[in-house]
Amino acid sequence: MWLNDGSCIRLRPERPNHVWSYDFVHDRTYTGKAYRLLTVLDEWPRECLAIEVDRKLNSERVLACLARLFVERGVPGYIRSDNGPEFTAEAVRDWLVRIGVKTLFIEPGSPWENGYIESFNGKLRDELLNREIFHTLKEAQILVERWRRHYNGVRPHSSLGYRPPAPEALELRPLRLAG
Repeated sequence: MWLNDGSCIRLRPERPNHVWSYDFVHDRTYTGKAYRLLTVLDEWPRECLAIEVDRKLNSERVLACLARLFVERGVPGYIRSDNGPEFTAEAVRDWLVRIGVKTLFIEPGSPWENGYIESFNGKLRDELLNREIFHTLKEAQILVERWRRHYNGVRPHSSLGYRPPAPEALELRPLRLAG
């Protein structure tokens, strides 16, 4: 919803699976090799649904991650992202339309319009990526998944009354790693 002054009111999540957001984070291993992290968040409970870690994550990998999550968690009403090529790819947009997910693209250069995922990505960087030295991609995958489980099931969140977003996630979902 756009206001007369050019600002917008973004859709706020009202329940679980109402609004998800996704984004990329970039990092490097100890040897300097780049890798990417695809982060997916359910905005209502602030639960991190997935973090895919690999050297290359294209629109096909985005679709594979979303398909797996939709089967496991259900289909969200909306998914929010920036205008990166992996999110605006025709195959991604068409697939989301076919299954009934509405896309919410933020304005270019306006990360505050995607505040939940940007906040999450900042915590990921501050609490893990800036503190660990990953020698291999596999090490990064394992430690990122361990951190995601801690974030969801143990770490207190001030916005949730100092409770974790999904303490039951530790017991319900088996550890699965890509690769």
